[in-house]
Amino acid sequence: MPPRLLVIDQGTTSTRAMLFDHQGTVLARAQTELPQIFPAPGWVEHDPEVIWNHTLMLCRQALATPGASTEPIAGIGIANQRETTVLWDRATGKPVYHAIVWQDRRTAALCEMLATADNSALVAARTGLVLDPYFSASKIRWLLDTVPGVRERAERGELAFGTIDSFLLWRLTEGRVHATDATNAARTLLFNIHTQQWDADLLALFGIPASLLPEVRDNAAEFGITRLFGAPIPITGMAGDQQAATVGQACFAPGMIKSTYGTGCFMVQNTGATVVASSHRLLSTVCYRLQGQTTYALEGSIFIAGAAVQWLRDAVRLIDHAGEAEALARQVESTGGVYLVPAFTGLGAPYWDPLARGAIIGLTRDSGIAHIVRAALESVCYQTRDLMAAMQADGVCAPSALRVDGGMVGNDWMMQFLADMLDVTVERPQVTETTALGAAYLAGLGAGVFGSLDELSGHWQLEARFTPGMDDKRREQLYGGWNEAVGRTLSR
Repeated sequence: MPPRLLVIDQGTTSTRAMLFDHQGTVLARAQTELPQIFPAPGWVEHDPEVIWNHTLMLCRQALATPGASTEPIAGIGIANQRETTVLWDRATGKPVYHAIVWQDRRTAALCEMLATADNSALVAARTGLVLDPYFSASKIRWLLDTVPGVRERAERGELAFGTIDSFLLWRLTEGRVHATDATNAARTLLFNIHTQQWDADLLALFGIPASLLPEVRDNAAEFGITRLFGAPIPITGMAGDQQAATVGQACFAPGMIKSTYGTGCFMVQNTGATVVASSHRLLSTVCYRLQGQTTYALEGSIFIAGAAVQWLRDAVRLIDHAGEAEALARQVESTGGVYLVPAFTGLGAPYWDPLARGAIIGLTRDSGIAHIVRAALESVCYQTRDLMAAMQADGVCAPSALRVDGGMVGNDWMMQFLADMLDVTVERPQVTETTALGAAYLAGLGAGVFGSLDELSGHWQLEARFTPGMDDKRREQLYGGWNEAVGRTLSR
């Protein structure tokens, strides 16, 4: 009987459960939005109990979908928002505080204090990352120092740390397994990507007890058994969302590159067995680890992409739903000189300025809603060019094509503008939910459903290709305006 694979795709703004067959075809899906909590400017939190309750509900909905087959579930794959930090009680499983989301900037002052030349060099050499509030370590430190009694409980070994994958695994296995995978561990600022071990010097730098940490496993591995959905089901795949999307896009050869457009935008280029050290503030990270062999990547992270459209809808109410953005962008020939810099939670790569704040620049009496909406969409493309330019400056060869995925890529206008701004062909696959697909592939590898990465490469299929059509002068003129706008938002 052909097996099925169940995927939990726990993202920043929503949680999904999806069923795939043994060829990667979607059989069922269930999804719900995740409430965002903003206790103070620059602070972003989630309620871990809401995440857990949504996960249970959605998995049960997906499994009960009529017509989704009754074949056995070979394995569960988990993909998750990375860096988001949870501490919980080992005895009860209850979190000690809300989850602190990757976008959160409350630890900017702590990171600035720690970012001496020696410390920054240590962090870069061991982790491939930068000392920034984006990552988990400073969030753990904040919880230890701020929530009453938490440090004392941690030092007694009573608490566990995890990113969302680890928290869900703990709950799915009813407290039997405290583990994570190499891609999520690599985003904590505590994991040595060369030795593939937690690093004692980094733990000392941040003042974090080693007893908090989970075991680190391959991306396709035995993560335990869940008995919460009837018959026992093994959990056999796990990866941070961007690495899962890289697997879903079948970017298995060095030089292949994908960009995911969800809440944020994340460009990941496979660098094979080589760790490429960036001199342009990109991240060297783990792409995936299979059978003990680590494949690395160069990554650029943009904090606000689809969240800019969400802001247009929910905060300033210029649109009623995200689907209106493309039609409005097409209504005008240009933004009329309007630029929107969506630094709502600071700027990520290559700027890494946690204190930068958003701005709309170039408004005139002629500026209207369509110009601002178009400027928001264009900002995502400009930020992508920032990342690609930094990668090329680091000596990585320009790609022949960029594979794209995520919720924003259904916008044909934006995909064409992206190709024009990058001067690179943009390829959209038939399955754009590649984060969930990648988690299914990893679970399938771990469960023996798939035999190799070559087999998975054969599943990738093109849906649409967008080729550059903008002349060089216009491209550089627009990008020059973007650089000027960004310069006016930076804090330093």
